[in-house]
Amino acid sequence: MNESEPMPDSSSIPGLIQRIDRLWEPVCPYLAEHVGEAYGRSRGKVVDMGPFSGIAIDLKDKGIGDSFLIAAFPKGMPGFFQQEIKRRKVADGIDVIETDPSLACIRDNAIDLIVFRGAFFFPSLFSVDLPAIYRVLDTGGVAFVGGGFGKYTPQPVIDAIGEESRDLNRRIGKTAITPDHIRKAAKGGAAEGHVEVISDGGLWAVIRK
Repeated sequence: MNESEPMPDSSSIPGLIQRIDRLWEPVCPYLAEHVGEAYGRSRGKVVDMGPFSGIAIDLKDKGIGDSFLIAAFPKGMPGFFQQEIKRRKVADGIDVIETDPSLACIRDNAIDLIVFRGAFFFPSLFSVDLPAIYRVLDTGGVAFVGGGFGKYTPQPVIDAIGEESRDLNRRIGKTAITPDHIRKAAKGGAAEGHVEVISDGGLWAVIRK
């Protein structure tokens, strides 16, 4: 981040989230490669959801997707992402809305790729609604849901932000989860049987419809 730019208010959870989103900016191009590999296509409608969004900018830069929507929560995050789009000089093509984990504002079978970073790890901030994610995916769609650096991020990039990232995550309320936690979250819902849990580059649920 440019040192002349003011930091968000670190006394609030949204301020801490905004700090970690900017901290992870160097990671996102590499993570976008991992997401793109799982997706396997270059066309489609993309939703980047949650408070740890912003990878839509990198997916757009890499030509992964045709239209992009940041579906941000909790309250106060949409304005931050609109500022980030301007700061990173994205001329157009990325819309921002305020929503919640139910994605009630998005119609069924409408989205080709969903990315939800930080999912499962912050239960005090939001729940993860896997049936809602499955609902809005179109046939053949993919959701990349979970957390981690992705398998292509170089170790020096990880090392450069690791300590500060751990501190901010702790202050935001990050908890440890296991693959079984994700499997239990999918059990009994529409996504059950469509979830692959991967631990390469983090811990992710890859949902295919």
